[in-house]
Amino acid sequence: MFNFFSKKETPKLWFGTDIHCHILPGIDDGAQSVEESVQLVERMQGWGITRIFASPHVTRNTFENTPETISRARASLQDALDAAGNGLKLGNSAEYRLDDLFDEHRSRGILLTLPGNRLLIENSFMQERMGIEQLVFDLQMDGFVPILVHPERYHYYRTAPSRYRALHDAGARFQINLLSLAGHYGKDEKRTAEMLIEQKLVDYVGTDLHRCAHADSIEAYLGSRDFRRHAAALQNTIKNDAIR
Repeated sequence: MFNFFSKKETPKLWFGTDIHCHILPGIDDGAQSVEESVQLVERMQGWGITRIFASPHVTRNTFENTPETISRARASLQDALDAAGNGLKLGNSAEYRLDDLFDEHRSRGILLTLPGNRLLIENSFMQERMGIEQLVFDLQMDGFVPILVHPERYHYYRTAPSRYRALHDAGARFQINLLSLAGHYGKDEKRTAEMLIEQKLVDYVGTDLHRCAHADSIEAYLGSRDFRRHAAALQNTIKNDAIR
């Protein structure tokens, strides 16, 4: 049996690499202090996470982060982890809202990516980016691997589920949130994430961890039957640990 089925140990995640979390201190709606960031990292390590790529928001008018602001926040957290004797070496990319600030950063050639030029993108929660399929194509032509984060959370896709297949076929990879599988956002998001699993459209899973309340939800989920069911369905399909 795999270790996440063991009754003798605290259940662990079936992957060791988190590609989507908001633990860098003070630069978006995630952790607001270095102390909180360190606490979140330590809780993640308790779930079996050994590699973390922080992904702060880059969004016009709210979190207008740049490579410089992200680099400074990452360095401050890495210094704190080092001082605490924590051996984790923190990576980062960014989570880009598909708005005009994204277009500006793209034109300037300053987009931050995961290894392999994997690029985290998100729609507005109000509406889909106009021409998103052409954008996905253009990003691929530029050498990026576009990863649409938490597609299960966009209500306009839930009411038009054929869009999922169309976007995936166009080349957008999908990353669902662990918090969605845990039911943290609601029943609709959870059901949609499970539907995407059933249709084999899930390429990555991210915690999307922002705060301790999120960690509490994940830890409750780790002891559930839903976790064991989801782990069995996804353990051989997601590509988190293939990122190098």
